[in-house]
Amino acid sequence: MTTKIHLAADSRCRPLAFVITPGQAGDAPAFEQVMTRLRVPRRIGRPRVTPDVVLADKADSSRRSAATFDGAASGPSFHSPRARSPTANGSAGSATRPPAFDREAYKQRNTVGRCINKLKQWRGLATRYDKTATIYLAGLHLAAIFIWSAR
Repeated sequence: MTTKIHLAADSRCRPLAFVITPGQAGDAPAFEQVMTRLRVPRRIGRPRVTPDVVLADKADSSRRSAATFDGAASGPSFHSPRARSPTANGSAGSATRPPAFDREAYKQRNTVGRCINKLKQWRGLATRYDKTATIYLAGLHLAAIFIWSAR
C-alpha cells in the first residue's frame, strides 16, 4: 500500500536516478541501487557514472555505502550538522572520525527534498492512485521528463 522513493538529484533539483521500494524498506539498502543507476549528464560526451561529490544524510554513511565509491576520484562527502567531536572517537587516525564540515555543501542538503516536492506537484504521484509499482515508476519517469524539459 505504501511506496518509498529513493532518488539522487543534481544541484538544480532535477532527478538523476530513482528507485522505488516498499514503504517499510530502509534507506541504506536502496542507496547502492540508486548509485548504480546514476548517470551524471555532460554537455559533450557520455554521462559520467561516478559523481564528484555525494551529499547524503547520516543514514547513508555506512561502510557499505562508502564502498560503492572506491573507484571515484573523490569519495562521498556525508554531512551531518551534529557530528560528534573528533576527540570523542579516540586517536587522530580513527576510522570513525566524522567528515570535515563544509558550510557551502551543507546548504545544498535540501535539494533532494525540493526535487521530491517538484515530483509531487503531479497529483497522481502525490496521492498514489496507481495500484502497481510499474505504473507508479512510469509516472515518476514522466514527471522527471517534465522537470528536465522545463529549463
